[in-house]
Amino acid sequence: MWLSFFFSVQSLAATRKKIRRESGGNQKEDQAEILLPIFMALLLRSPPPHLTSSSSSSSSSSGRRRRIRSLAGRFRASWQELAGVLIFSAIPFAAVKAVANSSLGERLRRRLEATKKAAVDSSARFQALARQAREASFWYGRDRPRWLGPIPYDYPPYLTGDFPGDYGFDLAGLGKDPAAFQKYFNFEILHARWAMLASVGVIIPELLDLLGIVHFVEPVWWKVGYAKLQGDTLDYLGIPGLHIAGSQGVIVIAVCQALLMVGPEYARYCGIEALEPLGIYLPGDINYPGGFLFDPLGLSKDPVAFEELKVKEIKNGRLAMVAWLGFYIQAALTGKGPVQNLLEHVSDPLHNNAISLITTM
Repeated sequence: MWLSFFFSVQSLAATRKKIRRESGGNQKEDQAEILLPIFMALLLRSPPPHLTSSSSSSSSSSGRRRRIRSLAGRFRASWQELAGVLIFSAIPFAAVKAVANSSLGERLRRRLEATKKAAVDSSARFQALARQAREASFWYGRDRPRWLGPIPYDYPPYLTGDFPGDYGFDLAGLGKDPAAFQKYFNFEILHARWAMLASVGVIIPELLDLLGIVHFVEPVWWKVGYAKLQGDTLDYLGIPGLHIAGSQGVIVIAVCQALLMVGPEYARYCGIEALEPLGIYLPGDINYPGGFLFDPLGLSKDPVAFEELKVKEIKNGRLAMVAWLGFYIQAALTGKGPVQNLLEHVSDPLHNNAISLITTM
C-alpha cells in the first residue's frame, strides 16, 4: 500500500531524466541529484565526538549547548533507521511488481479480461440505477434541502444538487468552474475521511485510559508528540513491548507518516485501473471505488441506500473537521483532552463551558 509513494518518485525521476536527455542534459542537476542523498545522510548522522564536546569554560554556555544537543538528538535519525523504514516500505511494492510480472500475474490478467466485460456492463447498469436513485432522493436535485432552509435566497445556479451534501452553500463562488468544483469535492471528501479516522484516534485512547481498560504512556492526543520529544517509548495500542514507530525518533515517525498517507492517496489519484495488472477490477470511481477491497460489506449493492450513505458520509465528515477545530482550541485553552473536557462540562455545565473559560482567561 505504501509503495505507490516510491512509484511516484521513480516516475518523477524517469520523467526528469527523459526531459534532460531531450534538452541536452544538465550536468549540475545530475550532480545535485547524486549529492543530495549523500548530503542528507551526512546531515542526519550523529556529529563527530570532537565537535560535540564543549570547549567553553563557561558553565552556563556549556549547559545551554548540552540542552541544544539533547533537543537535536530527539529529532535526529541515523541513516540506518531511515534506510530501514524505506526498505521495509519497499517490500509491498516489490512484491506487487513481482506478482504483476510473473506467470501468476499473467493468469490473473487473462482471468480479468475474460470477466471484465460483464463487470463493466454490470457497473454501467448500477450507475444508471444510481442516477435514478439520486433523481428520486430527498437529498439530491433542485428540491433538496438548502442551508438557509425556508428563508428566500438566490442560490448559485451551478449548484444543481448532483453531488452528495450539496446544500447550495458557496459564498466564495469556488464551484463556478465544473472542473474546479469536482477537484474541491475530491479534496473535501479526502479530508473528511481523514478527520473521521483521526477523531477516533483522539477519543478512543483517552476514553479507554479513563475507564481503566487500557493504560497508555500518554492517552491525550496532543501530549503524545510531547512525550515522544521527551524520549518516551510509546506502546502501540497500549500493549507493552509492541513498538511500531513508538521507539523511533521523530524524523523516522514523520517518514512513516508520509509513507502511510502520501502513498495510498497517490495510488488513489493515479486511478482505480492501477490494480488491473493484478487482476483486480474496481467498478466505481476515484472517490467510491467499490469492489471487495473498498466495500467488503457490500454497502453499495443497493443504489438507493448507497446514495443516502454518501450524504451521511460527507455530513459526518464535515462534523469531524469542525470537531478537529474544537480539539485544537480546547487543547490550547484547557491543556486537556476532549473526553476530559466533556466529562467536566457534564458534571458542572454552568462553570465548565466556553463562556466561563473565556471570562477566566
